Amino acid sequence: MFIAIGYIVALGCIFGAYILHHGNMAVILEALPLELMAILGGALGAFVVNNQPKTLKAVLGNLGPLFKGSKYTKNRYMELMAMLYEILQKVRKEGLMSIEKDVEDPHNSALFKKYPNVGHDHHVIEFITDYLRMMVSGNLNAHEIETLMDNEIETHHHEGHIPCAAMARLAGALPAFGIVAAVLGVVNTMGSVGQPPAVLGGMIGSALVGTFLGILLAYGVVEPLAGLMEQKLDEATKEFQCIKTVLLASMQGYAPQVAIEFGRKVLYSTERPTFNELEAHVKKK
Repeated sequence: MFIAIGYIVALGCIFGAYILHHGNMAVILEALPLELMAILGGALGAFVVNNQPKTLKAVLGNLGPLFKGSKYTKNRYMELMAMLYEILQKVRKEGLMSIEKDVEDPHNSALFKKYPNVGHDHHVIEFITDYLRMMVSGNLNAHEIETLMDNEIETHHHEGHIPCAAMARLAGALPAFGIVAAVLGVVNTMGSVGQPPAVLGGMIGSALVGTFLGILLAYGVVEPLAGLMEQKLDEATKEFQCIKTVLLASMQGYAPQVAIEFGRKVLYSTERPTFNELEAHVKKK
């Protein structure tokens, strides 16, 4: 919804200012189809050449969620930490071996099913169960596991940044393709120098529409999507950092209540529940 509002405001103000300055929309509308064909066709073709198939697939996979609200809400984080609290409480009371079945088969685990929002997120569950499995095996200490976690989170962030960078490169290329379309329009105009001034003026105006569209698509459409994609990546990374902090605190001997408090402190202030909110939620569960 906010994306639609943003685009309406941006395009409305740009074209509104043009109309208020007595601009002729007919010139833009007449040139629009062919200019878009040249600009978008050229840019998308170069985009395909510039990126591996897995990157193209990642970009397409990331576009859909951009138009939805963020799933990383206060309620999700409270459910996540309630789940981690229950896991750590079970370990504290019954020992590490008590969660072995949950770790080995999380999809059929009653514990994970109890928390559907995070329990159905295979990335989160895989991250948690992988390190719980290492804790159960007892072969690694907290520092070694912390290093592994840092490497995995860094890899996840780098991998998620690839489609963001691809979109940013596309945005950077669009003004250049707008210039290409404009130059073609000028070439076409120069081939018609014998036409009346009114006709030549219309042809030059149509050529300049290419430059305008290239810049508008770059900085008014694609670049904002690339920025939003990167923000969503940061939110996903923050969730992994929260899980990491809780599990490491537990490995270092802190009680579950203290471990989840460590995790709470890692969260962004806009989604971070208060101490009392989290405590009440955990006890309710």
